[in-house]
This record gives sequence, C-alpha cells and structure tokens, in this order.
Amino acid sequence: MDRVLLGVRGMDTEESKTKVTTRLQGLEGVSKVEATNDQQLFVEYDPGVLTVMDLIRTLRSLGFLAGIE
Repeated sequence: MDRVLLGVRGMDTEESKTKVTTRLQGLEGVSKVEATNDQQLFVEYDPGVLTVMDLIRTLRSLGFLAGIE
C-alpha cells in the first residue's frame, strides 16, 4: 500500500469531508482515508489498482480542486 497527502480546496465543512471520504473509500484499491482540518486528505491505496491521478480525478468529479501536497 502507498500513502499520499492530497490538498482539497473547498473541503471546509463536515458535510464536504464526509462526501469526499465516503466517495474515496468506495473506490476499489483504497484502504483508508483520513480528512484533516486543513483541507487535506491522507489516502492509503493500492498502486496496482489506482494511481494518484485516479484519486485526484475522483475529487475533481465531485467539484473539488485537488492536488498532491
């Protein structure tokens, strides 16, 4: 498993954190998602199944700006 820190602009409410973490945890290959209070996510994922860009595209599809921190 790999772990990445993603910055997620616009993830500033509990509702948005829940939306983002629920969506990412539903992806095959994601084993853990932790949201911080600083609009960041720690994501543990299987690089054989997903890439970091897959994670970023998923966040962007939800309407958030995201990138690697």
